[in-house]
Amino acid sequence: MATKSSINKSARYKKNSLSLAGAISMGTAVIIGAGIFALTGQIAELAGPLFPLIFIVGAIVTAFSAYSYVRLSNTFPSAGGIAMFLKEAYGMGAITAVGALLMYFSMVINESLVARTFGTYVLQLFDAAKSGWLVSLLGVGLLIFAFIINILGNKAVSKVSLLFSVFKIGGIAVFALAGLWLSGFSLESFSADTGGVEYGLTGTVAAVALAILAYKGFTTITNSGSEIKQPHKNVGRAIIFSLAICVVVYFLVALAVAGNLPLPEIIQSKNFALAEAARPAFGNFGLWFTVMLAVVATISSVIASSFAVSRMLAMLTEMKLVPHRHFHLPGDIQTHTLIYTLTIAIFLTIFFDLSRIASLGAIFYLIMDIMVHWGLIHKLKDKVKANRYIIITAIVLDVIVLGAFLIMKASSDPFIIYSAIVGLVAILGFERFYLRSKQKG
Repeated sequence: MATKSSINKSARYKKNSLSLAGAISMGTAVIIGAGIFALTGQIAELAGPLFPLIFIVGAIVTAFSAYSYVRLSNTFPSAGGIAMFLKEAYGMGAITAVGALLMYFSMVINESLVARTFGTYVLQLFDAAKSGWLVSLLGVGLLIFAFIINILGNKAVSKVSLLFSVFKIGGIAVFALAGLWLSGFSLESFSADTGGVEYGLTGTVAAVALAILAYKGFTTITNSGSEIKQPHKNVGRAIIFSLAICVVVYFLVALAVAGNLPLPEIIQSKNFALAEAARPAFGNFGLWFTVMLAVVATISSVIASSFAVSRMLAMLTEMKLVPHRHFHLPGDIQTHTLIYTLTIAIFLTIFFDLSRIASLGAIFYLIMDIMVHWGLIHKLKDKVKANRYIIITAIVLDVIVLGAFLIMKASSDPFIIYSAIVGLVAILGFERFYLRSKQKG
């Protein structure tokens, strides 16, 4: 196990190394990754003709949740982000460790989702679109590239994220507005024949879970709290601005897809719906343009996410809530946690498909989100000034969305439920064993 001195030596957190603009670019880089490119079709599959509105509903639910993170970030800005919030609420025990690891794994799952989305969109340019092993191979290549950028340090990550974010947000906005213009602002999928499929309330509410997953990247901003300039103000501002930018982009893109493809085709091409929607509107140029946007979005998303999640795992190591082994690896603990993170992401990229990756990430994230809200309202009410009614609303909304999503998956894909249960039990069992063995030692 790493000694205390080696852990302290590993900390590469540089105060004032990230500007407000850099933090916003990192937040949008993570949010606008697989969210709009991979989840649009999956949300349409659950919600039916009115799927663009789900992005608005998801943003509203996320806004209630974001309130807690803004208040916590203003009070406890740190490189640990959510791990530190949980520690302040629940102490240095198993609950904190489990909640933090749920967040960690949901972020790693999101990285694998983004990686597979990258491969899926790239292959739209060729006849090999259905070759699953090529999707995995391209996804693994992206994860390795993200590792190289991350080991170059904060400035490299911030510059790449800022450059890519400006390009992809502008490009996606052009795609959305041009798509709506060429479609005559007619939302074809809204009135399309659903082929006899009935879309009920449970499926619609379950779709909100995926929309929330599309926005969850804002939480990565909290992991850079000790590095952002004027963190007590700018962490919260970065979260608000990132979400505001992304909800506009998401909704416009969803409208453009709805205006250029009938619902059955959106569902059929659910993993690459934007590329398919570009064909009737823009032809081959539109396909190439959309693929390039997806490539830029997914690259910046993986880079920014890896940056944030590896720092959170390093913080958990410093808090001695997870064990650490060097395995004769070069570099410091920050480099090691980055390697561990991307190794897990590579495994998921190879063995899980997009739909299951997204579902598992949504379940883990919502459980962790509820834990954060509960800790704030019951454990930190005297330390953090917050409106308890907003927080209670956030908890209620999370429970409703999670419940509907679990009901839907229990009937359509019970493997996801089993995987989530196994994952939860494994994380809890591992933490209890580790913390008890540490106490005895």
